[in-house]
Amino acid sequence: MQSIILVGGKGTRLRPLTYETPKQMLPLVGVAMIECVLGALARHGVTDAVLSLGYLPDRFIEAYPENVIAGVNVTYAVEPEPLDTAGAIRFAANFAGIDETFLVLNGDVVTDLDVTALLGFHRERGGEATLALHPVEEPSHFGVVDTDEDGRVLAFIEKPPPGTAPTNLINAGTYVFEPAALDRIAPTGRVSVERDTFPKLVAAHQLYAMSDHAYWLDTGTPQLYLQANVDVLKGRNSQHRFQGVVDGSWSHPSATIDPTASLSYSVVDAGCFVGANVILEDAVLLPGAVVQSGCEIRSSIIGPEAVIGTSSILGPTCVVGAKEHVAADSRLAGDVRLGGV
Repeated sequence: MQSIILVGGKGTRLRPLTYETPKQMLPLVGVAMIECVLGALARHGVTDAVLSLGYLPDRFIEAYPENVIAGVNVTYAVEPEPLDTAGAIRFAANFAGIDETFLVLNGDVVTDLDVTALLGFHRERGGEATLALHPVEEPSHFGVVDTDEDGRVLAFIEKPPPGTAPTNLINAGTYVFEPAALDRIAPTGRVSVERDTFPKLVAAHQLYAMSDHAYWLDTGTPQLYLQANVDVLKGRNSQHRFQGVVDGSWSHPSATIDPTASLSYSVVDAGCFVGANVILEDAVLLPGAVVQSGCEIRSSIIGPEAVIGTSSILGPTCVVGAKEHVAADSRLAGDVRLGGV
């Protein structure tokens, strides 16, 4: 089974963390999200994947020069220009010569979806494409999918105004495609799968959708990225369980944590230093971050090699970029972003 992973976005909502690191390379409890995504696929028999790259492609290629990620063989398809979602699928499929049923995934979604069940549903219905659906409380931020009793999609409505959606089932970012679906994508230029390809498939009665209640999270904002890490620590995501979680927190073996520090549902990555009497609650410290004594960090992300000065209080929700220095005795709260290119 082959798959295409869409990882070309710039991750603007996660800046400053994504100025130098693609969002799919950000770690989930110490493991790059792209490894988590492909590791989950490998457990469902996926052997090959094409990474559709656009933003900072060299970060992926340099990190995995052997073209293997989490046991899956990978091909790097670097877009010559931004092609949008359907254009990226078309480009990656053509680049890799895909000519059989394949999966498509958004690389910034963390889920324990039963991909094997989705493939079975797709083959039973016999359409050109099948979507995974997920129920949400507020569907207006997503692509809403209305289906009949058999799962045939009746309408695909991208980000409807609040209160107008016919259902709370949304496009969960995992698809099964037949090669025939590629023929419905214009051969050149930018094409949106949500606004162009899916409506075409609906009109041709060739689009189906399967809903379930799997764990699902789009990690595209600091709050959601934090939640993804905390959910792993709390065991809410069955696909992603990590060794070394102790009392609800995780620290890399190379991290230094003073015994007087207090950690609650927090991640302390490789090479980090946590000083005396530090309090970490729902916090993520990326590799090499330093939190000096007496600090309180809550619902915040401290970037690689950033330094938080003595007795500072951060959060919620602060995002400190790579190598930034926060002065001693600082008080920061709200949507604080420190750091740039």
